[in-house]
Amino acid sequence: MPLVRIDVNQGRSAGDLRRLSRGIHDAILAEYRIPERDYFHVLTEHPPGQIVAQDAGLGFQRTPDVVMIQIFTQGGRSRESKQSLFAAIAGRLAELDIAGEDVFIGYVENSADDWSFGFGRAQYVTGELAVPRK
Repeated sequence: MPLVRIDVNQGRSAGDLRRLSRGIHDAILAEYRIPERDYFHVLTEHPPGQIVAQDAGLGFQRTPDVVMIQIFTQGGRSRESKQSLFAAIAGRLAELDIAGEDVFIGYVENSADDWSFGFGRAQYVTGELAVPRK
């Protein structure tokens, strides 16, 4: 059950934002085979100047269309599966005319103990939810 935070500069239409979120979710579904209902995205638009995303020395320039993605999920997936997910997300966003250099992904792992889905309880710990298998 990933939680995905998506940060973009202002200026995209509501439909573009829906397609962006859906493209990321579809990539996660395809690569990690999670249930469709595990769709938890927070999409935030920022005024100009609030997103700084340099090239980290790779020799390219990002555009104002940059998409900053943070994926919070339980640990245990292989390096290869993470790399496959990154490529799948970039591929889905390329279908929306978002250039590869404008796709920035941060991947944060945690454990089943780190999630509460409501009521102040850790449902994976209490047994109310089954811990997803990798």
